[in-house]
Amino acid sequence: MAAGSLPNIGVSIDSVPERDLPEWFEVVDGTIVELSPLGANEGLLANELKRFLDLFLHQHPLGRSVVEILFDLRPTLNRSRQPDVAFITSERWPSGKKVRSGHALPVVPDLAVEVVSPTDSAENLIAKIHEYFDAGSRLVWVVYPTVEEVYVYESPRSIRVLGRQDELDGGDVLPGFRLGLAELFGPEEKEA
Repeated sequence: MAAGSLPNIGVSIDSVPERDLPEWFEVVDGTIVELSPLGANEGLLANELKRFLDLFLHQHPLGRSVVEILFDLRPTLNRSRQPDVAFITSERWPSGKKVRSGHALPVVPDLAVEVVSPTDSAENLIAKIHEYFDAGSRLVWVVYPTVEEVYVYESPRSIRVLGRQDELDGGDVLPGFRLGLAELFGPEEKEA
């Protein structure tokens, strides 16, 4: 069985050798859910956001940012989720702490970022937002590239909607982090 060619979705993670796991997946209630990779625009945007986070974290060593890492949300939830970008404080994962080999990082991200692709369902996205907070995340950003908006969740019910003219801030999770969304989304496209 080649990686990414599982006979069906819903296979237990414990029954699949690591070499046969798909490249992008999450674990929901102990079963593998294969993910589509980010599209080019969404992937570039996720990496650009990570770049801005890394520039800030170089000056303010509060933790580390990562792209497309699987996080183990147990024991709170029987889930492993893979946000497109995440930030983990040094309190949750001390600098220099080694990562053991395995499927998922055994920590909950302080900040989880989902960059919405055309294939993402609203129902699945809302479920992930609730799961991140239930597991202990303190902030969730949902980035909508096509409309150039970011939904900032400080809880599943506390939402701020920011447009390209607004500034994204890190709140209590990344104190001092500020990013103009026009800078994140890049120059506006001119109509022909």
